[in-house]
Amino acid sequence: MRIFTAVLATETNTFSPICVDRRAFEASLYAPPGEHPETPTLCSAPITVGRRLAAEKGFELIEGTATWADPAGLVNRLTYEGLRDEILDQLRAALPVDAVVLGLHGAMVADGYEDTEGDFLTRVRNIVGPDILVCAELDPHSHLTAKRRAAADFFVYFKEFPHTDFVDRAEDLWRIALDTLAERIKPVMSVFDCRMIDVYPTSRDPMRSFVDKIMRIEAEDPDILSISVIHGFMAGDVPEMGTKVLVVTDGKPEKGTALARELGLELFSKRGTFIMPQIDEKQAVSRALAAAVGPVVIADVWDNPGGGTAGDATVLLAELLAQGAQDTAVGTIWDPMAVQICMAAGEGAEIQLRFGAKSAPGTGNPIDGIVKVVKLVRNAEMRFGESYAPFGDAAHIRLDGIEIILNTTRAQSFDPSLFSVMGIDPTSKKILVIKSTNHFYASFAVIAAEILYCSAGTPYPNNPARTPYRRAPRDIWPMVDNPHGLP
Repeated sequence: MRIFTAVLATETNTFSPICVDRRAFEASLYAPPGEHPETPTLCSAPITVGRRLAAEKGFELIEGTATWADPAGLVNRLTYEGLRDEILDQLRAALPVDAVVLGLHGAMVADGYEDTEGDFLTRVRNIVGPDILVCAELDPHSHLTAKRRAAADFFVYFKEFPHTDFVDRAEDLWRIALDTLAERIKPVMSVFDCRMIDVYPTSRDPMRSFVDKIMRIEAEDPDILSISVIHGFMAGDVPEMGTKVLVVTDGKPEKGTALARELGLELFSKRGTFIMPQIDEKQAVSRALAAAVGPVVIADVWDNPGGGTAGDATVLLAELLAQGAQDTAVGTIWDPMAVQICMAAGEGAEIQLRFGAKSAPGTGNPIDGIVKVVKLVRNAEMRFGESYAPFGDAAHIRLDGIEIILNTTRAQSFDPSLFSVMGIDPTSKKILVIKSTNHFYASFAVIAAEILYCSAGTPYPNNPARTPYRRAPRDIWPMVDNPHGLP
């Protein structure tokens, strides 16, 4: 048995000014066939899990290219076409195959390709024909389109946000794929459109209880192979944006349709209650300074590079400086030019530096001051679960008693190792400022005395009711109150 696997993934914030070319993929992950590292990245667990299963079960795994770019704006057309065709040519060379198992994200938008995953999957289907199994693992912050459903046999999405389960879901993907190839099951997808867009952290109720419920259904009902909530991606201005429920059954489409509708309407009934309570930057800094013990983690939720922003907003840092905060560390502010200047100056140097707030309106103003260059690290990385996330050449600087990490590769703050690799002990600080919506939670909650979710500035289109969409549906909540016409 021969199975082809590959990865092509990024998340596109169509409002982001940071365009993506091939260099962005190479900076985050570009692994030619057979060169993927042993540890998976967010969207590449199908390769590492597939390797283990191939060794255990004796099938042949043919690896194509695996590549991922950290979230940003529009993908360059030639970059997408080049990476796509590279993988498609590898698939053609691998024929005949019994299945294609892919790692995708689901929210990529390229110049000229509004539904890139739909385009890619359709081309895969055209190469292998109608009878070969095609499946993929995807991120729930994505768009489930009719074109993708038509081209694939089934999808499995991460259930958790933060995405701590991408390896577990790759295990599910492979289990369903191998059972299908052994003719033990016949997966069928059923989808319900919730007609809403929201933020669904699974680290708190009501989404925690909802995910626990769908996992119980999977465990108890042999007809149900997989249940996924596609959260949608509110910064993706595309026609099929929004939350959907996907149920994969063993040949029971009517049952799947009924269950998807039931679960989808349950989600809809709780609209507006999922997202974490947020406070502004003045409240966040005041509360953190008044706390009896630390570290108090302030999450700058909307300047999250994991959502495609630049990660260079200074609104929160400016408030820390204004309120005289000390014993504080900020990680990170994206500014490649400032890092280059620090690298040239060298560790221990005191220099005049302007940094931050270069990317877009709503990110604050650049910070000016005399800083000390404390530590410089080439090709810095932090942990993210079982994987590592690069944040590029980085500089640890000190300004008015505040430790600040400047980085060159945009990355959200996944793990406290972000600080420790730059010579900062995160557990010793009163205040830690990070840039992430919720992926940080699993690792930072272990060390935090308190976590504050801060809405500072407007680097991200975070209110769908007011976002100037041009392509997204307007007949979904919160653009309209009751799109289902329910009593």
